[in-house]
Amino acid sequence: MAEPEKPKSLKALRAEEAACTRCPLYKNATQVVPGEGPARARIMMVGEQPGDKEDRAGKPFVGPAGRILDEAIADAGIALKDVFVTNAVKHFKFEMRGKRRLHKKPNAHEIERCRRWIDLERAIVKPAITIALGATAVHCLLGKSMTIGKIRGKIVEMPDGGKMVATIHPSYILRIEDEGDKRAQYRQFVRDLKASGKAAAKE
Repeated sequence: MAEPEKPKSLKALRAEEAACTRCPLYKNATQVVPGEGPARARIMMVGEQPGDKEDRAGKPFVGPAGRILDEAIADAGIALKDVFVTNAVKHFKFEMRGKRRLHKKPNAHEIERCRRWIDLERAIVKPAITIALGATAVHCLLGKSMTIGKIRGKIVEMPDGGKMVATIHPSYILRIEDEGDKRAQYRQFVRDLKASGKAAAKE
């Protein structure tokens, strides 16, 4: 059986993603949440999955974690025209708690089934550096789990030869209760993004 022709543009890719039934998550999500940004961005940032606000809006990083990410990108001196944001898993995975939909971590099967979309996004955008925001993104990009602490801020080669830098997901900063710890983690997050921006400029 012949391989289906790969989409050559982000518009064509979004149409394919909208019809995705590769794992069961599409059944309960409002809609697919494709990546967003310039078709030739120097930096691709990969999060875990859409949250409640992203699922309703159909856009990545529009909730509280997205606001922290936008702030950190600006503080790192990175221009938004150089950034494409997306997620390892394209549908919102959640469990109901009363009337609230609470985020549930994607499993290895869901990450694996969704990797096709990240591979295609990277093939179209061709980023100089891909930033993995959190452990799920690392698993998706490397095809295996790795501890963020071991590789954080370092340039790691991906299986296809691309370059990846791992850091925390901005939602981690939101969960820190101690204000001093929160500020320290935010500063380190900005440093990670700044270093990634400099590495992308050299490629």
